[in-house]
Amino acid sequence: MSAALQLHSDREQFFARLKPDSSAWLSPNHEWLACMIASWCAGQGVLPDFMGLESGQFSQLKNHLFPGIGIPDQAASGSKPDFSRMLEKDDLINLLKSSSQADIAETDWIIGILVAGSLGSDHLWQDLGLWSRSQLSAMLQYNFPELAAKNTKDMKWKKFLYKQLCEAEGLYLCRVPSCEVCTDYAKCYGSEE
Repeated sequence: MSAALQLHSDREQFFARLKPDSSAWLSPNHEWLACMIASWCAGQGVLPDFMGLESGQFSQLKNHLFPGIGIPDQAASGSKPDFSRMLEKDDLINLLKSSSQADIAETDWIIGILVAGSLGSDHLWQDLGLWSRSQLSAMLQYNFPELAAKNTKDMKWKKFLYKQLCEAEGLYLCRVPSCEVCTDYAKCYGSEE
């Protein structure tokens, strides 16, 4: 079995353990968090230890949504986000908090994980360990509906979030910290003809 197939299989196995017996998720966030945790446990994505949350937050997440399931605290991935690039951490947190739908623990967990995933060098959905871009779109629309509604041109989400930060500062030429290493750099910054 190839390494990619093995990671996919491992992710599916972790996900099956996280899925509620009744097949009823507590909220849409519950399923998205399960996808991210399954990928993280299988070594996919770039989320660091505690998935980028404070250890207490991560314990709350596990105990609230996945009680009794042995989820590790440390990342299985060898790839780590580059925290030196996160000069905008507080600004990104404030942007997401001010745009959030509800003030619940899940929102703080989603924000912390999104911020950590923003430090990766791939598309945000991949860095987070989500299984598709549509999952990320749905998660952002659910948790940050007004902010997500501003992405009328279907811009890549990481680029869109950083563009919002730049526009708030009055800057209109803005790049995500990881753009130069992204495999789609030419698509985002290449000729539009």
